[in-house]
Amino acid sequence: MIRSTPMINTARLTLSGMRPEDFNRFAEIWRNPCIVRHIGGKPRSRGEAWDSFLRNAGHWQMAGFGQWAVVQQSNRQMIGQAGFFYGNRSVGEDFDNFPEAGWILVPEAQGQGLGLEAAQAAHDWFDRIMPGPLVAMVNSENLASQKLADKLGYIPMRECVFNGSDVTLLRRNGPPPRH
Repeated sequence: MIRSTPMINTARLTLSGMRPEDFNRFAEIWRNPCIVRHIGGKPRSRGEAWDSFLRNAGHWQMAGFGQWAVVQQSNRQMIGQAGFFYGNRSVGEDFDNFPEAGWILVPEAQGQGLGLEAAQAAHDWFDRIMPGPLVAMVNSENLASQKLADKLGYIPMRECVFNGSDVTLLRRNGPPPRH
């Protein structure tokens, strides 16, 4: 099992392991109300961001996968994260027992295809290294993430309420057919 975070390069992005020096930018991203609008709705404090940052590092050590920092190659700026985790969300065995995919991008990087580029690169890696089902949870109002999940091959399982928000639980049994 992989214990270090592999680096992935795409045409415009680098997906890399998060380093201690990335924490300030990570905390800044998660403090942004636009980022958390569809993820709990509450900006994270510096301490909450630190817990999440460490949980991600631990994920690579314990599970062999985790979330990458998404870095824009043109300016070497971290613009988000993408990857996989076990959320232990208690929404059902058909969801909780599988790795969950997640992705976020800062508002100024949205609408340029960078989210799909990052998430597709992460999924391509997962399909090569750890093929198998994946799940995702998308806020019912987050149309951009719903479209991205569809392009990645996720199909709806069911709707539910999670932490007071209406969400759609999705499943992906493998890569979608290439057109």
